[in-house]
Amino acid sequence: MKVPVEACNTAIEVKKSKFIAYAYPVATAQELKDLVNAMRKEHPQANHVVHAAVFGEQGTQFSMSDDREPKNTAGRPSLEVLKGSSITNIAVLIVRYFGGTLLGTGGLVKAYQDAVRAVLDILRTEELVEKTTFSLVIGYEVYDQVKLLLTTLKAQIQEDFGTSITINGTIESQKRLQLTDQIIELTRGTSTVSFH
Repeated sequence: MKVPVEACNTAIEVKKSKFIAYAYPVATAQELKDLVNAMRKEHPQANHVVHAAVFGEQGTQFSMSDDREPKNTAGRPSLEVLKGSSITNIAVLIVRYFGGTLLGTGGLVKAYQDAVRAVLDILRTEELVEKTTFSLVIGYEVYDQVKLLLTTLKAQIQEDFGTSITINGTIESQKRLQLTDQIIELTRGTSTVSFH
């Protein structure tokens, strides 16, 4: 499974109706609800704000809404495209501005699916890997070597400089042992890594 790295959006036009598709990383139903509410405020003149979302490590939790489009012409087709993408923890919201020409049920299904495909085509993703948070305290004398190690291990970190340096971060769980061993070696046993 993959997860989105950042939000993005794109738009398509079908018979003068505009479909603006937004993709967001989301992990919970509450985040999704907040996004939908924010999108409605951002586009008060839009006819519809349809959504489809996939959650969970295995991508087994779903949410969708036709938002007053005819039943199963918007949310479900959008969700089917998402389910086939192997991306999880994602929400796609499609804002529709009606262009005056009715698309029919088949036309609506195709338009919403095409909008989701268009935004997925530009979405940056990464492999979903289990991550662990950690913290460690080091002296200034080993900072450069530790910083290089953390960069090499692709850790995401926050640093706090005081009388010593406190580093908090996240790392792929499979790299825990490597991080622990190398910190002990670099600091000659004066620092250890705490995992949370």
